[in-house]
Amino acid sequence: MESIKRDLYLNRLIERRENGMIKVVTGIRRCGKSYLLFNLYYEYLLQSGIDPSRIIQIPLDDDDFEELRDRKKLSAYVKERVTDDGVWYVFLDEVQLCEGFESVLNGLNRRVNVDIYVTGSNSKFLSSDVLTEFRGRGDEVRVYPLSFAEYANAYPRDIYAAWKDYYTYGGLPMILSLKRDEQKSAYLTGLCEEVYFKDIEERNNLRGDNVMAALVNILASAVGSLTNPTKLANTFISNGMPTTDKTVASYINYLQDAFFISKAQRYDIKGRKYIASPFKYYFTDVGLRNAQLNFRQQEENHIMENIIYNELLVRGFNVDVGVVEISGRGEDGKSERKRLEVDFVCNMGSRRYYIQSAFAIPDQAKMQQEQNSLVHIGDSFKKIIVVRDDIKLWRNEEGIVVMGIMDFLLNPHSLDL
Repeated sequence: MESIKRDLYLNRLIERRENGMIKVVTGIRRCGKSYLLFNLYYEYLLQSGIDPSRIIQIPLDDDDFEELRDRKKLSAYVKERVTDDGVWYVFLDEVQLCEGFESVLNGLNRRVNVDIYVTGSNSKFLSSDVLTEFRGRGDEVRVYPLSFAEYANAYPRDIYAAWKDYYTYGGLPMILSLKRDEQKSAYLTGLCEEVYFKDIEERNNLRGDNVMAALVNILASAVGSLTNPTKLANTFISNGMPTTDKTVASYINYLQDAFFISKAQRYDIKGRKYIASPFKYYFTDVGLRNAQLNFRQQEENHIMENIIYNELLVRGFNVDVGVVEISGRGEDGKSERKRLEVDFVCNMGSRRYYIQSAFAIPDQAKMQQEQNSLVHIGDSFKKIIVVRDDIKLWRNEEGIVVMGIMDFLLNPHSLDL
């Protein structure tokens, strides 16, 4: 772990230092939140001249701190240690283990000399109730598993070996310290069963049925495909597992709450409106996706699309699936409306990019197919096709940028090349 750099997130914490808000570090379990706060940020504070005695560290998932899961004891513990008017830094790990933590944090945050940082592994933190409790004083830093650039930076072999490992085993930091393939696959399979699903079942009082595992299998098999709860419920029924769309929708919400999957909505680019259904679902970590399928379905093209989606989220974009409606003629020669798909519409402030993930473009016919939706958009925002091949970046006659996956992932400014 020592050689893994998380500068992107470290800088996000540094920017928020002593800003009067509660810094909430969220993300899927085992993605490196605690390491970021208790190691990297702690070291940064020491190097900037803070005395270690002024940093109060409370890992609530540690048995030694179990009694502090009581909110009154937690509040008293911190207040006893804040002994003068200088700045005190409070680090609370897995704060959701303390019931009523919101009132503790709000109480501490009223003290102008206390700078608060908390981590948590579920998005209940960000529910309207909690944000209301924080009264606009919560400032989220979302942490993801290692991006490919972070992973490759700490990987001992060449970049192409790193890519093969990454699209197979994903970017959870622990993967880098495991040497053999069997260890990596066992680690990921164990995490799914013993950590993530158990956590979701306990938190949502599920009755230990098979719906969760089956649902994750279906989503994993069809990663990046359009679907919705009704469609998924029909798949269950056809496999002899009668399930309602409401149950499926609830379970999807649980998986999203645990940051296990993300939902991409469809956006009508010309009509400038969202389309209610269906959606696409992507996995926060492709290694967990592959483990769920026992590493049987290794379609690099679908996995690459998932990795591109995650990279865009890491960079801070809002990401939708684009739809372009065009007029065309059907086989009978009659006029009809067609819907073309753009893999990703990425927005950040006034910036927008349209991105297609194309595993390979061996000929002009394939290029035509991949760029068809892009050329019909009709605005001047940048349009990019990312391919698996290690090619030199070029622009085709339609002004579309074509770049290789390595250039896209390894250069943080690749969208502006």
